[in-house]
Amino acid sequence: MKVITPIKVRYQETDQMGVVYHANYLIWFEIGRTAFIEELGFKYHEMEKEGIVSPIIDANIQFKHPIRYGEDAYVETWVQSYNGIRTTYGYHILDKDHRVAVAGETQHVIVNKDNFRPLSLKKKFPNWHEAYQKALESQDK
Repeated sequence: MKVITPIKVRYQETDQMGVVYHANYLIWFEIGRTAFIEELGFKYHEMEKEGIVSPIIDANIQFKHPIRYGEDAYVETWVQSYNGIRTTYGYHILDKDHRVAVAGETQHVIVNKDNFRPLSLKKKFPNWHEAYQKALESQDK
Protein backbone atom coordinates (compact mmCIF):
# COMPACT_ATOMS: atom_id res chain seq x y z
CA MET A 1 0.00 0.00 0.00
CA LYS A 2 1.37 3.37 -1.05
CA VAL A 3 -0.20 6.80 -0.67
CA ILE A 4 0.67 9.69 -2.99
CA THR A 5 0.25 13.24 -1.66
CA PRO A 6 0.58 16.30 -3.94
CA ILE A 7 2.89 19.15 -2.92
CA LYS A 8 3.03 22.60 -4.52
CA VAL A 9 6.56 23.93 -4.10
CA ARG A 10 6.39 27.31 -2.37
CA TYR A 11 8.97 30.08 -2.69
CA GLN A 12 9.88 29.98 1.02
CA GLU A 13 10.84 26.30 0.66
CA THR A 14 13.67 27.09 -1.75
CA ASP A 15 17.23 28.31 -1.35
CA GLN A 16 19.22 30.91 -3.34
CA MET A 17 19.63 28.38 -6.15
CA GLY A 18 15.85 28.19 -6.55
CA VAL A 19 15.70 24.55 -5.48
CA VAL A 20 13.93 23.04 -2.50
CA TYR A 21 16.09 23.43 0.60
CA HIS A 22 17.12 19.96 1.82
CA ALA A 23 15.58 20.22 5.31
CA ASN A 24 12.12 20.78 3.81
CA TYR A 25 12.04 17.21 2.56
CA LEU A 26 11.65 16.05 6.17
CA ILE A 27 8.56 18.26 6.42
CA TRP A 28 7.25 16.76 3.19
CA PHE A 29 7.92 13.29 4.60
CA GLU A 30 5.73 14.24 7.57
CA ILE A 31 2.97 15.44 5.24
CA GLY A 32 3.13 12.11 3.41
CA ARG A 33 3.26 10.09 6.64
CA THR A 34 0.21 11.91 8.02
CA ALA A 35 -1.70 11.25 4.78
CA PHE A 36 -0.68 7.59 4.90
CA ILE A 37 -1.91 7.21 8.49
CA GLU A 38 -5.17 8.95 7.62
CA GLU A 39 -5.62 6.65 4.61
CA LEU A 40 -5.45 3.75 7.07
CA GLY A 41 -8.29 5.39 9.00
CA PHE A 42 -6.34 6.84 11.92
CA LYS A 43 -5.55 10.35 13.19
CA TYR A 44 -2.21 11.07 14.80
CA HIS A 45 -3.75 13.68 17.12
CA GLU A 46 -5.98 10.97 18.62
CA MET A 47 -2.82 9.14 19.68
CA GLU A 48 -1.57 12.36 21.27
CA LYS A 49 -4.82 12.73 23.26
CA GLU A 50 -3.77 9.55 25.07
CA GLY A 51 -0.40 11.07 26.00
CA ILE A 52 1.50 9.16 23.30
CA VAL A 53 3.84 10.68 20.68
CA SER A 54 5.87 9.11 17.88
CA PRO A 55 9.34 10.66 17.53
CA ILE A 56 11.70 10.00 14.65
CA ILE A 57 14.67 7.97 15.87
CA ASP A 58 16.47 7.75 12.53
CA ALA A 59 16.22 9.47 9.14
CA ASN A 60 17.93 8.90 5.79
CA ILE A 61 17.63 10.99 2.65
CA GLN A 62 19.18 10.46 -0.78
CA PHE A 63 19.06 13.36 -3.25
CA LYS A 64 18.76 12.36 -6.91
CA HIS A 65 17.92 15.65 -8.65
CA PRO A 66 16.48 19.04 -7.62
CA ILE A 67 12.89 20.16 -7.47
CA ARG A 68 12.39 23.87 -8.13
CA TYR A 69 10.06 26.63 -7.04
CA GLY A 70 6.68 26.54 -8.77
CA GLU A 71 6.92 22.88 -9.75
CA ASP A 72 4.48 20.24 -8.66
CA ALA A 73 5.86 17.43 -6.56
CA TYR A 74 4.40 14.34 -4.94
CA VAL A 75 5.25 12.44 -1.77
CA GLU A 76 4.85 8.69 -2.13
CA THR A 77 4.69 7.04 1.30
CA TRP A 78 4.55 3.43 2.51
CA VAL A 79 5.45 1.27 5.51
CA GLN A 80 8.83 -0.18 4.69
CA SER A 81 9.17 -2.30 7.82
CA TYR A 82 7.34 -2.80 11.08
CA ASN A 83 7.96 -5.12 14.03
CA GLY A 84 5.34 -4.12 16.60
CA ILE A 85 7.62 -1.53 18.18
CA ARG A 86 9.53 0.24 15.38
CA THR A 87 7.95 1.50 12.21
CA THR A 88 10.02 2.51 9.20
CA TYR A 89 8.27 4.59 6.56
CA GLY A 90 9.65 4.81 3.04
CA TYR A 91 9.31 7.90 0.87
CA HIS A 92 9.85 9.00 -2.68
CA ILE A 93 9.58 12.64 -3.61
CA LEU A 94 8.45 12.52 -7.21
CA ASP A 95 8.86 15.37 -9.68
CA LYS A 96 6.21 16.58 -12.12
CA ASP A 97 7.09 13.67 -14.45
CA HIS A 98 6.80 11.18 -11.54
CA ARG A 99 10.55 10.52 -11.51
CA VAL A 100 12.17 9.97 -8.11
CA ALA A 101 13.93 13.21 -7.12
CA VAL A 102 14.49 12.26 -3.46
CA ALA A 103 14.32 8.91 -1.68
CA GLY A 104 14.24 8.49 2.07
CA GLU A 105 13.04 6.75 5.16
CA THR A 106 12.27 7.62 8.75
CA GLN A 107 12.12 5.23 11.68
CA HIS A 108 9.69 5.82 14.56
CA VAL A 109 8.69 4.43 17.92
CA ILE A 110 5.85 5.47 20.17
CA VAL A 111 6.61 6.82 23.63
CA ASN A 112 4.81 8.19 26.66
CA LYS A 113 4.83 11.96 26.22
CA ASP A 114 5.67 12.62 29.89
CA ASN A 115 8.68 10.33 30.32
CA PHE A 116 9.57 9.26 26.76
CA ARG A 117 9.47 5.59 27.73
CA PRO A 118 9.04 3.40 24.64
CA LEU A 119 5.77 1.54 24.21
CA SER A 120 4.64 -1.31 22.01
CA LEU A 121 2.37 -0.10 19.20
CA LYS A 122 1.14 -3.69 18.96
CA LYS A 123 -0.09 -3.63 22.56
CA LYS A 124 -1.13 0.01 22.94
CA PHE A 125 -2.90 0.41 19.57
CA PRO A 126 -3.80 -3.05 18.25
CA ASN A 127 -5.89 -1.58 15.41
CA TRP A 128 -2.86 0.36 14.10
CA HIS A 129 -0.74 -2.77 14.46
CA GLU A 130 -3.19 -4.78 12.36
CA ALA A 131 -3.41 -2.04 9.72
CA TYR A 132 0.40 -1.84 9.43
CA GLN A 133 0.62 -5.63 9.11
CA LYS A 134 -1.94 -5.53 6.28
CA ALA A 135 -0.14 -2.64 4.57
CA LEU A 136 3.10 -4.64 4.63
CA GLU A 137 1.39 -7.78 3.36
CA SER A 138 -0.18 -5.89 0.45
CA GLN A 139 3.30 -4.76 -0.66
CA ASP A 140 4.64 -8.30 -0.63
CA LYS A 141 2.04 -9.44 -3.15
